[in-house]
Amino acid sequence: MRQRTIIMGAAGRDFHNFNVFFRDKEQYEIVAFTANQIPNIDGRKYPAELSGKLYPDGIPIYSEEELPELIKKENIDLVVFAYSDVSHETIMHKASLVNACGADFIIMGTKNTQLKSLRPVIAICAVRTGCGKSQTTRKVCEVLNAKGRKIVVIRHPMPYGDLVKQKVQRFASYEDLERYNCTIEEREEYEPHIDRGNIVYAGVDYCAILEEAEKEADIIVWDGGNNDLPFYKPDLQITVVDPLRPGHELTYYPGETNLYLADVVVINKIDTADFKDKLTVRHNIKMRNPYAKVIDGASPLKVENPDLITGKRVLVIEDGPTLTHGEMTYGAGVVAAYKYNCKNLVDPRPYTVGTITDTFKKYPEIGTILPAMGYGKQQIEDLECTINHTECDAVIIATPIDLRRIIDINKPCTRVQYELQEIGRPTIADVLKDF
Repeated sequence: MRQRTIIMGAAGRDFHNFNVFFRDKEQYEIVAFTANQIPNIDGRKYPAELSGKLYPDGIPIYSEEELPELIKKENIDLVVFAYSDVSHETIMHKASLVNACGADFIIMGTKNTQLKSLRPVIAICAVRTGCGKSQTTRKVCEVLNAKGRKIVVIRHPMPYGDLVKQKVQRFASYEDLERYNCTIEEREEYEPHIDRGNIVYAGVDYCAILEEAEKEADIIVWDGGNNDLPFYKPDLQITVVDPLRPGHELTYYPGETNLYLADVVVINKIDTADFKDKLTVRHNIKMRNPYAKVIDGASPLKVENPDLITGKRVLVIEDGPTLTHGEMTYGAGVVAAYKYNCKNLVDPRPYTVGTITDTFKKYPEIGTILPAMGYGKQQIEDLECTINHTECDAVIIATPIDLRRIIDINKPCTRVQYELQEIGRPTIADVLKDF
């Protein structure tokens, strides 16, 4: 008897676990995927072209809200939890629901999901979304490039479009971003690497991606998403923690696992965190992983035009995932607004339209900041309309990319950027030299 199975996901880890473990195993029958966190994933199929011989018709994807009904209707034996950045309590509530419906509930570990590369792998992960993985990854790449190493960055998946066409993606130019119709969320991760001359791979099938990347790399740099585990077995794992959210390093999945696995822990944002919160994070690192090397880091701001902030009513736009399921209540844009003495932050909620309105309904704790949501053409249009309708003097763009390249904004704008700055020793260069 094949175990009738559902994989709970968000168009990333779920597809990877299926590809590397379930796809060709006849003892399992994957009846469906369910989708959460990311809009417009449910209602389509994981395509037959990627599903293997056991699934000639592909695999349907449903909303996670339909899970209890699906378990009973389809006589499901097993439910696999396969997405990231959720609290331990949330996972157990989901497990309780699944068990009450009659099915077993599992979470897969590294042994059955991590692929081994022929090249050395450095993985950058985090304990939460929005800790500062991206600037840490850029710093790692900068040090390796300076040493003359040929690196290839492999980014955690964000396959929000045609999954067959996105099986293996290679990004080396802005033209590649256009060719793959990248969303704002994808551009935020790929563009900073392209600007620095780094090759980036991403997609759906991370075995095929690895084979291509290994052809042109001395070293693979894994650029993690959310607080997920690396898809490849790392030779060096760097985990970023956030003292602005003290305690989360112990209470979110799989961030705590990343803390256990870390060879190096970067405590980011120490320039803006409270002293007591920094002590809490240091204590928790020592409890979970006393042998990890610890790097202190800051994310100093670089503001394009501070005069547009001082004394002005400003609309602050921050990274979408960081504000939504990352649960941050402010970011670099808010810090810049207060640093340069804005008159006040303008609340965008009276001016939102369409999917942006829906985002605030789903995540009411966002408050007076506008998340740069752009998971598709319609949402990008809704974001543009919301910005242009908002009554303010200026817009602070604190996203990893310059939104003005994608949307037309009818107000003065200033951009806030930030990079990792190590404080004291060791530094990223120190740990990479040892590596």
